[in-house]
Amino acid sequence: MQLTDRYGRVATDLRVSLTDRCNLRCSYCMPEEGLDWLQKETLLTDDEVVRLIRIGVELLGITEVRFTGGEPLLRRGLADIVRRTAALQPRPETSLTTNALGLARTAATLAQAGLDRVNVSLDTIRRDTFREITLRDRLDDVLEGLAAAKAAGLGPVKVNAVLLRGVNDDQAGELLGWCLAHGYDLRFIEQMPLDAQHGWDRDAMVTAEEILAALQTRYTLTPAREPRGSAPAELWAVDGGPATVGVIASVTRPFCGDCDRVRLTADGQVRNCLFARDESDLRSAMRDGADDQEIADRWVIAMRGKLPGHGIDDPTFLQPDRPMSAIGG
Repeated sequence: MQLTDRYGRVATDLRVSLTDRCNLRCSYCMPEEGLDWLQKETLLTDDEVVRLIRIGVELLGITEVRFTGGEPLLRRGLADIVRRTAALQPRPETSLTTNALGLARTAATLAQAGLDRVNVSLDTIRRDTFREITLRDRLDDVLEGLAAAKAAGLGPVKVNAVLLRGVNDDQAGELLGWCLAHGYDLRFIEQMPLDAQHGWDRDAMVTAEEILAALQTRYTLTPAREPRGSAPAELWAVDGGPATVGVIASVTRPFCGDCDRVRLTADGQVRNCLFARDESDLRSAMRDGADDQEIADRWVIAMRGKLPGHGIDDPTFLQPDRPMSAIGG
């Protein structure tokens, strides 16, 4: 069995949200006061998370598992979930998307548990700008977490950055220079309509074209030779390489036709697209006694309803009710 949709796309990359909670308050994600968090009884237990991952790997062809949030480092059982996932056969590639708060003290443990690599969200290396975006003075913790991840062998260590107009859109070249100096792979991501406040404005979004233009004032960029495939980032060689920088242009250069991702929320719902407005409930079926095959069948049906694209450019587009922190990246 495979997770195939009606357009022939096959999902092999599973994004697993372990919590909707976060210890930062990035302005493009959630309000300063936070959100109404999911109730504990609705969250998947560690055993339930691992069971669904196992079904995905053993029965449905999942080959990559990325743990997300919210902030997944807030999940107390993270290391054990990683260990049990890495022990599956065939072994999936494992990764973590994190803000890196707490990564300095957990990177080595996670590597020993079987985590392969990390993606760290970092939009600036300026302390005042970091505080403005996140409403927290925690830049040093993030930088220490990045260094610990590299030292633990969780590479390539990738940095994900969002540029906000009038806030850090003048810092693209500076951030790239810093990442090149430290051996991190930088990926810029266009701001997407996934904020809890529903305040996203396309006209205010810094586009891929603008990001590349800003970088080209300091660096020579040439298209990377390797095929992009289903990877979301367009890669550019920097000053002839071998270092690269990526741009994930989900809004202006959508790559929906090659999408190979499926998402599992922290409360056990399958989302066949980041921007889906419908979900399929695996938690209830599991708690009602469904066996592995029945859950796999439900998952297959959920993927068949995947739309051809996210539809952001469609006049009828509606932003998902759930914000990014509750969906998982």
